[in-house]
Amino acid sequence: MAQPDKKWLGTSIDIDGCRQTKEALRERERELSQLIDMVPGQLWRLTPDGEPTFFNRQMVDFLGLGVGDTDRPGMSRLDAFVQAVVHPDDAAKMADALDHCLVTGEDFSMRHRLRRADGVYRWMLCRAEPMRDEGGRIVQWYGLCHDIDDQMRAEEALRRSEGKLRELIDALPVHIWSWTPKGKLSYVNKRCLTYLGLSEANFEDLAGVVQELVHPEDASEAQRTAANCIKTGDVFRMRYRRRRRDGVYRWSEGRCEPLRDQDGKIVQWYGVTVDIDDAVRAQEELRHARENLARASQAASLAELSASIAHEVSQPLTAVITSSNVCQRWLTAEPPNIERALKTLERIARAANAAADVVGRVRALFRQSVETRDPMALASLVAEARDLMAEEAARRRVRIDIEVENELPPVVVDRIQVQQVLINLVRNGLEAMESAASDRVLRMCVRRLGGVVRTEISDRGPGIEFPDRIFEPFFTTKGHGMGMGLAICRSIVESHGGQLWAENNEPHGATFIFALPVDATMAPLSQGGPDSVGRPSDAERSL
Repeated sequence: MAQPDKKWLGTSIDIDGCRQTKEALRERERELSQLIDMVPGQLWRLTPDGEPTFFNRQMVDFLGLGVGDTDRPGMSRLDAFVQAVVHPDDAAKMADALDHCLVTGEDFSMRHRLRRADGVYRWMLCRAEPMRDEGGRIVQWYGLCHDIDDQMRAEEALRRSEGKLRELIDALPVHIWSWTPKGKLSYVNKRCLTYLGLSEANFEDLAGVVQELVHPEDASEAQRTAANCIKTGDVFRMRYRRRRRDGVYRWSEGRCEPLRDQDGKIVQWYGVTVDIDDAVRAQEELRHARENLARASQAASLAELSASIAHEVSQPLTAVITSSNVCQRWLTAEPPNIERALKTLERIARAANAAADVVGRVRALFRQSVETRDPMALASLVAEARDLMAEEAARRRVRIDIEVENELPPVVVDRIQVQQVLINLVRNGLEAMESAASDRVLRMCVRRLGGVVRTEISDRGPGIEFPDRIFEPFFTTKGHGMGMGLAICRSIVESHGGQLWAENNEPHGATFIFALPVDATMAPLSQGGPDSVGRPSDAERSL
């Protein structure tokens, strides 16, 4: 029987797709490995029990060792790793933190120092999170260490710099503070807090407390000034009284300026306050001393002048009286001796002329000179007078407001004499409001009216009791006054071709008005009457 032919059976399976898939997978793994090694951080992996199983290339290069290099007999890899590369001051704390995370499954986060391959320790921020399976069981720990040593050193340098700056600020003999752009108190230095008897513990309530520390008579003005500066961006500058920790109010000067960004927007306000109470009191004492000296000098000068006038005038007056008696005897004689009486009358005339010459010489002493007069803007003189009296106004808690009409023509005046008039009238206005409880405002208004420039100085005091007599020499309503100030003022104004008068305001206060001609060549305005200088006529007042 013949044997059947043997046959070979075979199959062919297409594995090209599988091979390509594996090749692609290997390529992905290679790219992932390169990516992990190129990440600018130190990546590592732990088993659920905490054994290191992977360090990326960045970490190996930094530490100078790999996972296998952490093997130590009788010690886990994790403990060996911590002991080998973690700073001794941080090792125990890091080990405890890792053990806690491995037990609880909580995320790990810690700053510590790692030893670089060259032996230098650098600060690291290390974080690790667990990867879990579908049942929630931890299968791996993945961590990242980021080098923050430069940041830590910069922060430390910044803290040292801030500490030195704070020490400097607290050591300066001034009180330093700051506001937010909206005016909220944001900082007060230690010296200021100590001065006021406050602490930083309740800083949120400090802003309200500081407002309460300002003297009640200055608080509203300080708030109004600060609010205006916050609104307009103007520099804050003011003198006010603050309550010290012992309850005593002392004069202080506060100044605050805004800090702006490149666009001009205010980002912060910085201010200083200086205790000037001793200086203010010294200035007050000096002012009193000057006033006393001025009054004594005036009294002495007046007494000397009076004695001189009396001495000069008494001789011709004595001659007049004596000659008059002699003339009377010659005329009453029987018969009357006319010839002798006429000679006596001649002597009387000579003596009277001598007395007139004495009076003329005295008047010449006070005659105003026109040689020192120059054309100038009256508005600038008003501003100078306001500046000169600003300190006294602040001391008396009076605000001086100025209103000047635009494009005023110049007037030809003696600058010193007109400034003397302005200062005298301003001082009278300040003194008139000494007893005013509120609304202490002195208003100075300069405007043109016809051919004159008219200046008005208005106060809110009690008004003028004797408006028709206040310009008389030696008439005064002040207990310490000599009654010469307004008389001299009127004399100066009239010597400039102007006129000075006063009016009572409604419901209270007074206004002193003086008008000076624009044209210096015009005749004295007193010759033309009050209407020529802008003073209302009787007909105008009736309207």
